[in-house]
Amino acid sequence: MFVPDITADQLRQLSPASLAYVGDAVYELYSRCYFLLPPCRIADYHGKVVAEVRAETQAQYLTLLEPHLSELEQDIVRRGRNAATGKPRRLSLAIYRQATGFEALVGYLYLTNPQRLAELFTHLPQERSGV
Repeated sequence: MFVPDITADQLRQLSPASLAYVGDAVYELYSRCYFLLPPCRIADYHGKVVAEVRAETQAQYLTLLEPHLSELEQDIVRRGRNAATGKPRRLSLAIYRQATGFEALVGYLYLTNPQRLAELFTHLPQERSGV
């Protein structure tokens, strides 16, 4: 996967919301690839991926990953959670913040250490129904 060459100085300039923006896209692509097998109809793929990238699911996954995070990764999550502002319409602010923390971590690791991101993803449930 193509990862842009970003310097440490440029990375420090990125807001947690920017990291979450990238993380959202990266996690959706990961989820789309995860559910490719067994082959099924596009509508079925879509339903599984939508369920996987929901804020509620991301918040649950962050809880599973937290024991495996380094101090720096925990700080990225904390900064992502704190960057989540506004009033979400369909879910609690706590879940929205957890999901934003998850996305910020995914974005940060995608840009800095994709191998670590892949390692953390191994801690997610292997059998995911997409629900």
